[in-house]
Amino acid sequence: MDYSGDFFSFVLEHLEKFLSFTAFANLTAGHLIMIAFGLIFIYLAIAKGFEPMLLVPIGFGMLVGNIAFLPGNEIGVYESGSVLNYLYFGVLHGIYPPLIFLGIGAMTDFSALISNPKLILIGAAAQLGIFGAYAIALALGYTPTEAGAIGIIGGADGPTAIFLSSKLAPDLMGAIAISAYSYMALVPVIQPPVMRLLTTQKERLIRMKPARAVSKTEKIVFPISGLLLTTFLVPSALPLLGMLFLGNLLKESTVTKRLADTAKGTLIDIVTILIGLTVGASTQATTFLTAKSVGIFILGAASFFIATFGGVMFVKIINLFLKEGNKINPLIGNAGVSAVPASARVSQVVGLEYDKTNHLLMHAMGPNVAGVIGSAVAAGILLSFLA
Repeated sequence: MDYSGDFFSFVLEHLEKFLSFTAFANLTAGHLIMIAFGLIFIYLAIAKGFEPMLLVPIGFGMLVGNIAFLPGNEIGVYESGSVLNYLYFGVLHGIYPPLIFLGIGAMTDFSALISNPKLILIGAAAQLGIFGAYAIALALGYTPTEAGAIGIIGGADGPTAIFLSSKLAPDLMGAIAISAYSYMALVPVIQPPVMRLLTTQKERLIRMKPARAVSKTEKIVFPISGLLLTTFLVPSALPLLGMLFLGNLLKESTVTKRLADTAKGTLIDIVTILIGLTVGASTQATTFLTAKSVGIFILGAASFFIATFGGVMFVKIINLFLKEGNKINPLIGNAGVSAVPASARVSQVVGLEYDKTNHLLMHAMGPNVAGVIGSAVAAGILLSFLA
């Protein structure tokens, strides 16, 4: 008997079966598009220095999420029982964002805000981007919950965007998270043109009074009073604001230095890796590439422009009521968004373009940290009305 034919048939059959499981056999144009975007994210992070702590894990996650596979093998982030799906649980159920806020609180100095409390109003004004994008999304036909989740992109706060979208629009969370983190990284590109357009040469040269010294007691009282004031008003924001103010109390009390160091170091680093990788992996082409995703990216850009507009214009308005010598440089209005400290650095860089001796960074940190609180409060408001 001739067994050679049977042998070759056996080999070919199993080779064909093996090839059907490879990514080459399951690859689509969508996968290639998302892989290209992942490579762009990694390039921007490494070559251009755009928020590498965020864009490297997200970009790599986009590569991981777009290795094409046959469904049913417990591989993808959306497949129940897969390792990626278990890691994605923390995103899907809003576990990672409060842990990020704990670390942010432990590394944030609220002195600039405490010394000049009116700067918190700038942080509130910049949240115009959230509600402006919400209104536009509603007008374009998104449901109220979808519009609320999309609007939060304007807060320039990735963890808050993930937290709110996980509650209001889980199916859009990947696009919202990627949009929020992308525009956070592009703050140095997006904001300066708006700031220059809205300010005059005279306004850009305004010098602000040095911030007063803040006592240790004030620094300890602030997170406690901040928690009570904000969460009594908006209890829905408790998971984010509670962890933010706890982290800050750990830092400022000075008696829990080891806990503060863990929160702002090892813990936030681990959670950042997990959130970046899984959010990136959620851009799986078969689920991610939709018309709604494209719309979210456009609305996300609009929300950033509106937020920057709101912050800068608010400073210009309140300057009408302030005496000469007490006026605020409107170039710090952009810092009202929650991208800490990227937007405050933008205030500094743009300010130095017009006066090499006018350092705005410490002043800009006031509205910048206020923006962190403001975006969480705005998320709580939207959650209260829309959930």
